[in-house]
Amino acid sequence: MWVYEKKLQYPVRVSKCDPHMAKLLAEQYGGADGELAAALRYLNQRYTIPDKIIGLLTDIGTEEFAHLEMIATMIYKLTKDASVEQLQEAGLGPNYAQRDSALFYTNSSSVPFTAAYIASKGDPIADLYEDIAAEEKARATYQWLIDLTDDVDLQDSLKFLREREIVHSLRFREAVEILKDDRETKKIF
Repeated sequence: MWVYEKKLQYPVRVSKCDPHMAKLLAEQYGGADGELAAALRYLNQRYTIPDKIIGLLTDIGTEEFAHLEMIATMIYKLTKDASVEQLQEAGLGPNYAQRDSALFYTNSSSVPFTAAYIASKGDPIADLYEDIAAEEKARATYQWLIDLTDDVDLQDSLKFLREREIVHSLRFREAVEILKDDRETKKIF
């Protein structure tokens, strides 16, 4: 189903060690509106959506995994040279005590990921509106993360992700219109 290229979708660069920013980025790693939740939501919804839209959910769901990989890379790069003291100051002491520098699916408040984040109603239009909302929430979060750092290299990657959320929202909006048009078309059997 997938072809994996051993490179990120977009280059991730950081110009300094910043464990505090890494903690904030965890929101997009394991938070309710983060990349893991989006990928799982879209790939799950594929099974109850009309055939015309399955490919869209597959494509965007797969891309969300690429975004998850980018976020993980950012967090790794922001913390790889951090001292234990810096990790503690950033609020990452409990993670260090449990996992050293290993990533774990939590949000920025260290709340573990839960399947409750994954919305799926089974009604195609309702699900697509949920997907639009998810993309818009992710876009807003990326903007706030951009505002929270002065690292221009990191901002570049975050801006890429923010723009992809906008594209995904637009694609989901197009899908809603396709389904509405299809629903209103007379069907003769």
